[in-house]
Amino acid sequence: MSPQTNDRQLLSEINVTPFVDVMLVLLIIFMVTAPMLEQGIDVNLPQVAAKDITAKEEKLVLTITKKGEISINEHPVELSRLKENLEKIYENRISKEIFLKADETVPYGFVVKTMSKIKEAGIEKLGMITKPLEEER
Repeated sequence: MSPQTNDRQLLSEINVTPFVDVMLVLLIIFMVTAPMLEQGIDVNLPQVAAKDITAKEEKLVLTITKKGEISINEHPVELSRLKENLEKIYENRISKEIFLKADETVPYGFVVKTMSKIKEAGIEKLGMITKPLEEER
């Protein structure tokens, strides 16, 4: 009797199909989520301890009072004309940034409407001005 020989050989190739499938799924996920990251209203949230911001151009501060009155550097502006005024101001400016200072009693919806007008005017950076917390003793 002759010994039985095993004609099977080991397969030493790597199957990359699952790897390609996973990579394609990740690519699709990133393609869908990337535009979502760019939309919406960008807000730089204030921190408790922050350094002063140095600017070469005059800082523009948009203020919202308790009564809902809007002013740009002490000049009153109506909400309906805010976009037009900001477009004129930023027409020849290099950096498109503005700082928003709102009274804490102003309704959140009004602040968001104002921020929306700022974004519509093409302003890229919006900073929020707050008072630093007093240290507890």
